[in-house]
Amino acid sequence: MEIKALALHENALRVRAHRNEVLASNIANADTPNYKARDLDFAAALKGARNQTISLTKTSDMHQEAWGTSRSVGKLMYRVPVQPTLDGNTVEADVEQAKFSENAVQYRASLAFLDGQIRSLKFAIKGGD
Repeated sequence: MEIKALALHENALRVRAHRNEVLASNIANADTPNYKARDLDFAAALKGARNQTISLTKTSDMHQEAWGTSRSVGKLMYRVPVQPTLDGNTVEADVEQAKFSENAVQYRASLAFLDGQIRSLKFAIKGGD
């Protein structure tokens, strides 16, 4: 098993966490006039996160080591509502809650998969104990 496999799941978790924030913002603004519901394309965002590279220069011994990437993990798009409201708000609470729940389950599945890979590595390193 390569560490690259772990990096894929790290990127997936980062994108899913960002998507959770976007969906939560949609739900929180369900009653805000002219608020436009947004979402991101997970596949495109993950592809972008996988291709993203960072080059950092540590200029002081007091700087901490960086481990993540920038928060721009994907392009936000506007959701097209099935039933737009008269006040211009495009948030459909039931749709947003379903998307949020689905994303949360997928986030937990990614965590479980990553946990299994880490446990397997630990088991192999310890020699089967």
